[in-house]
Amino acid sequence: MKNLRNLRWPVVLLALVAVVAYACKKDNATEPGPGPNQQKLNIYMSDDPGFFDNVFLDIRKVEVLIDTCTKNSDDDDRNWDWRDRCWWDEDRRDDKDKCDVWDSLGIKPGVYDILSLRNGADTLLAGGIVAKGKVKKIRITLGSNNSLVKDSVKYPLKSPGGQVKIIVKLRSDDWDEIASGNFRLWLDFDLNRSIVKVWDGKFILKPVITVYTLKLTGSIGGQVTPSAAWPVITVYNNTDTAFALPWFNGNFLVRGLKPGSYNLFVNASNGYRDTTLTGITVERNKLTTTSKIVLKK
Repeated sequence: MKNLRNLRWPVVLLALVAVVAYACKKDNATEPGPGPNQQKLNIYMSDDPGFFDNVFLDIRKVEVLIDTCTKNSDDDDRNWDWRDRCWWDEDRRDDKDKCDVWDSLGIKPGVYDILSLRNGADTLLAGGIVAKGKVKKIRITLGSNNSLVKDSVKYPLKSPGGQVKIIVKLRSDDWDEIASGNFRLWLDFDLNRSIVKVWDGKFILKPVITVYTLKLTGSIGGQVTPSAAWPVITVYNNTDTAFALPWFNGNFLVRGLKPGSYNLFVNASNGYRDTTLTGITVERNKLTTTSKIVLKK
């Protein structure tokens, strides 16, 4: 875990910028369901926050790679780690099997403020009905209008070598099946690791994305006050670390946690004392709510 004891987030009021959301209700029962050889996919996007005012990504297209010859989730891909999942597409040609088909999902192209997707806020990034089969990868195509704002100054956000496609590798159990043939998952951008400062005023994007579902992971939520302490929350154990920046009312939510026992560290500013909660149990598909945390000077 990173040592946040001396970390002090700059006192910047984060303005919530309207997220360009896919024009579709999340679980609209009036929508046609998948046919006998089809499945419905919904991909949501959330954020593991970074220490910026805004992070804008120009998302143009979302596609999925489907193995149409595999109709069930029985496979041997459960032992590799999520850190292997994400890379830049360098026009590689490694999907030559006749069973593998790239299919586009419905999306409203536009610029997304990733930092507005925190504490449980998310948006339906893409969705649609595609061929039935095992979904092996997600491919996200970015445009050129990517940027970040730090300390009220806007900087362009470039990608290494100019690549504009992100590939996310999937396991079969990455999806929640909420109804027969109807699946969903979440992509969580780890902005602290995804944005690299190469020198003053120059940043590059090297995406680190965690995939999670609500059925297989749990959440920790609560409230920390006062807002004048500008608290930064770290939830951690021996294997996982996640962060949260509370809203101005102090509410926070950390999702996508593997089941287990966690500690919660509150890093405070403006003369308020840090505090730590220990032994917080996280269970699958459940929200664990902590007691209200009131910071003292």
